[in-house]
Amino acid sequence: MKKLVLLMLTAFAISACSSGIEKESSTTYFVTKLGNDTLAIERINYGNNSISADVLLRSPSISLTSYQLAWNENNQLISMRAEDVTDLGGFGKGTGTITQEIAENGDSLAITATFRGNEITYNLANDQKLLPFIDMVHWPFDIALQRAHVSKSDSTHQYLISGRRASDFIIHNTAGNDFTLRHPSRGVMLVKTNDKGQLTWLDAKNTTRKLIVERTNTLNFDELVAHYVVHDKENSPFGTLSPAQEGEFSFKGSDFKVTYGSPLKRGRDIYGGIVSYGNRWRTGANRATHFSTSKPIQINGSTVPAGEYTLFTIPEEDGGTLIINKQTGQNGQSYDESRDLMRVPMSRKSQDDVTESFTIEIVETEKGGQLQLIWDTTIYYVDFTF
Repeated sequence: MKKLVLLMLTAFAISACSSGIEKESSTTYFVTKLGNDTLAIERINYGNNSISADVLLRSPSISLTSYQLAWNENNQLISMRAEDVTDLGGFGKGTGTITQEIAENGDSLAITATFRGNEITYNLANDQKLLPFIDMVHWPFDIALQRAHVSKSDSTHQYLISGRRASDFIIHNTAGNDFTLRHPSRGVMLVKTNDKGQLTWLDAKNTTRKLIVERTNTLNFDELVAHYVVHDKENSPFGTLSPAQEGEFSFKGSDFKVTYGSPLKRGRDIYGGIVSYGNRWRTGANRATHFSTSKPIQINGSTVPAGEYTLFTIPEEDGGTLIINKQTGQNGQSYDESRDLMRVPMSRKSQDDVTESFTIEIVETEKGGQLQLIWDTTIYYVDFTF
């Protein structure tokens, strides 16, 4: 480990001017919001072919991490170090715990990381001008976009280290300073840059994250860090973005169970907003929404045999479609239409109260039961009988 640190310090002394990324004259910041809630703040300083960044991330619990990264004149990664300073309560208060180190090792990168309390070491080929992928952290995207700006290509491939592999993030110039950035599995982000190619605004509404990132040159960063450290200790922390929920219901001699990820409204427009009309929705978050019944039920004249299924929906302003699929165990982005059991119409009604967390309930009715999808002031529902 000491050898890796020495290599990194040596790498940071390397200075070159052909990387295409200009040295910043002042500190810059990113603020990441999920609806009305601040999810993360980042403080970034660029050097010559190097960057240092301090990041406060509030999900699932608050964490403070300092990063240092350097690359050579060919944009190949030389070194990176991630240092967890959460227990210190702020940045610049001492030495924290090294959670990841990357160092050049011939034509490969030697990577040492702490995962679930265990230290793991592996090598990765250093042939793709790599950057790290850090979930919900955006300074690596800023570097990637500046490189895309310098290349002047309509599309560029930026490979980011994700675990033991390099994942391809495709950057496409749509018009002027506007770009799209495609995550390999989560979807496409909309990006605006300035005339230097620096990220100024990112909208992830078309991905599973649904967050907004904005750049600012002024931010009371250390004061905000101190505020959130105290706030998230004394009050409810930000928590998991879409915590797993489970509901069990019994009536008329049958047992029902639903398991799903429950995103929060957080001040956002839901249907017609982050959940678009006319498109298939995973009906929750993360793992596919699962539904089981211990007795056969009838929906719209068709039989759903006893068993477990996954639920998807296509919301519309006047109702929409409930999809009952026979595949189970998959992530909510995995959908095989050939395994549909049936598609049935949904009805829609409004409620006076606002439901902050997406909720699924199965309620008893006079003739049978009703599957309800409740979020914000909207309830989508499907009636069934036995």
